[in-house]
Amino acid sequence: MTERVLHHTLSKRERQIMDELYRRGRATAAEIMNALPGSSSYSTVRTQLRVLEAKRHVTHEEQGPRFVYAPTVPRRSARRSALRHLVDTFYDGSGANVVAALLGGEGATLTDDDLDRIDALVRRARGGSE
Repeated sequence: MTERVLHHTLSKRERQIMDELYRRGRATAAEIMNALPGSSSYSTVRTQLRVLEAKRHVTHEEQGPRFVYAPTVPRRSARRSALRHLVDTFYDGSGANVVAALLGGEGATLTDDDLDRIDALVRRARGGSE
């Protein structure tokens, strides 16, 4: 499954469930329900987990009467997919526009360490030394 498809196949609530599974590694529907913002019923969370399983984003194993869910999509792939969606949606697909927003935006609060890291990443991308 491509990263672009991965992000677009998840609803907001499904992404929240996936975020919780990534945080925990494994969780029951009740644990996920208790961690989600807002109010969702247990049956709603179970339904959403079944949908995520049908989309092959999660898997489960039975532990007694409970199902324990775990993500099947690596977090790194999910991050790249979400970032690509953000860049495409809000920055016209331009990484330069993202960096410009971070460096020059009103809310930009980059520390000297952040700027040093960005500088090192730019030098590495150009093939130079760190």
